[in-house]
Amino acid sequence: MLPTESTRIYPRGGLDVLSREEVAKFRDASTGMHDLLRRCALAVLTTGSTSDDPRAAQELYPEFDIEVHQQDRGLRIDLHNAPATAFVDGELIRGVAELLFAVVRDLAYTAIELVPEGGRDLGSSVGLTDAVFDLLRNARTLFPTDPNLVVCWGGHSISREEYVYTKQVGYELGLRGLDICTGCGPGAMKGPMKGATIAHAKQRKHRPRYIGITEPGIIAAESPNPIVNHLVIMPDIEKRLEAFVRIGHGILVFPGGVGTAEEILYLLGILLREENAHVPFPLILTGPTASAPYFEQIDRFLRLTLGEAATSRYEIIIADPAAVAKRMMAGIRKVRDHRIAQKDSFFFNWSLDIPLAFQQPFVPSHEAMAGLDLHHGRKPHELAADLRRAFSGIVAGNVKEDGMRRIEAHGPFEIHGDSGMMQSLDALLRAFVEQRRMKIAGDYRPCYRVVA
Repeated sequence: MLPTESTRIYPRGGLDVLSREEVAKFRDASTGMHDLLRRCALAVLTTGSTSDDPRAAQELYPEFDIEVHQQDRGLRIDLHNAPATAFVDGELIRGVAELLFAVVRDLAYTAIELVPEGGRDLGSSVGLTDAVFDLLRNARTLFPTDPNLVVCWGGHSISREEYVYTKQVGYELGLRGLDICTGCGPGAMKGPMKGATIAHAKQRKHRPRYIGITEPGIIAAESPNPIVNHLVIMPDIEKRLEAFVRIGHGILVFPGGVGTAEEILYLLGILLREENAHVPFPLILTGPTASAPYFEQIDRFLRLTLGEAATSRYEIIIADPAAVAKRMMAGIRKVRDHRIAQKDSFFFNWSLDIPLAFQQPFVPSHEAMAGLDLHHGRKPHELAADLRRAFSGIVAGNVKEDGMRRIEAHGPFEIHGDSGMMQSLDALLRAFVEQRRMKIAGDYRPCYRVVA
C-alpha cells in the first residue's frame, strides 16, 4: 500500500460555512453523495496523475475517506489515509487544498441549488443557462474585465511533440496577456497553462487565471493538473460544455481524441444556427507539422457531415504558435466590439443561442446510442447534436466509470447511420486508436461498433 497521511483542514475564502442540509448530504451514504465527494476529492489529492483509469486511484488508496463538519467557528474537513504525495513535511500543499475546497463548494451547491426541488426550471433552455451562470458565479470565475480568456481544447493522450507545441502556443498567448481555460487535466489541457505561466511571469502579470472546468464523470480519469488555480466541477458534460462557450472569448483546439471531437461538434452545432450567424467567436484548430494529417481528417469529416458552411466558422493553423496567438487576439477584439455594440457582458456570453437539444443531459445507454439519428438530410446543427452524443458515449465507455460498467455488462455500443457517414466515422475512430489518442496506457479495446 502506498504511503498516506491524515489531517484536518479549515477552508477559507469562498467556502467558510455550509448549511446543516449540505453537511447532511455529504454524510448520507444512501444518496451516493459521500461516494461522489470521496472520488472527486481523491482525484484532486492525486493532482498531476498521468493515469486515465477512473478506478486506479481508488485501488491505490482503498482506505481513503473524507468527512465534512460544520462547527461554530466554521467548516472543517477531515482527511483519512490521503495520498502522501499531496503533502509536504506533513502539511497539505496549499494549491491542492484550494482545489479540494472547490470540490466541496461545487458539489454542495449542485446538490442543494441545482435541483428541481429548489425551484429551478431545468426543463427550459433559459433555466439551464441560468443554472450554468449561477454555478460559475458561485465558483467566483466571472470577472467583469476586458475579454481575455482563451479556452483550449485537446486530448489528454497526445505525443510529446504535440505537448511541447501546446506549451509554445500557451507561451505566445500569455505574452499577450491572455488567460487560459481548459478541461483541467493532463496533455493538451496542461500544456497551454504551463507555457502561459512563463509568459505571465515575464510580463509581470498579476493574478493570472488558469481555469479548469470538469465534471464528476471525468475528474476521476483526468485529475486536475498542478497549474489549475480555479477549479469548477459542473454537474454533467452538457453544462461543462456550455460553461466553456459562455465564459470563453475564443477557443483553440489542439490534437485530441473523441472528447475533442465531441467539443468541436458541440461548438460548430451552435455556431451554425441562424440565430448565431452574427455572433463572432474565434475558433482555431492548431498543432505541429506532424499533426497536419490529423486536422485534415477532422476537416474532411466535418465537411462530409456538416457541409462546407461549417468551414467558415473555423480556421486551421499548422506549426505557427505566434500566428495562432495573433489571430486569437484579433478575434477577441471583434468579440469585444460586438459585446459593446450588443450591450452584452464581457464575462458571460448571453447572446449566444444554445438550444435545448445541446443542453439536456445525454445518458449513453446502449439503446440511446443505437437510436441516434446519424443520417444526411437533417439540418447541420441537428446532426451535430447527435454526432456530439455519439462521441460523448464513446468518451463514457473509455474513461467514465458508469460507461465502463455498461460496456463490461452488455458489450460495445452500436452506432448506426448512413453508409458514407459511418465509413468516415469509422475511419476517424480507427485513426484515433492507431495514434493512441483513446487511452494513455495499455492496449485499447473499442467500446463501440460502427454499423452502416
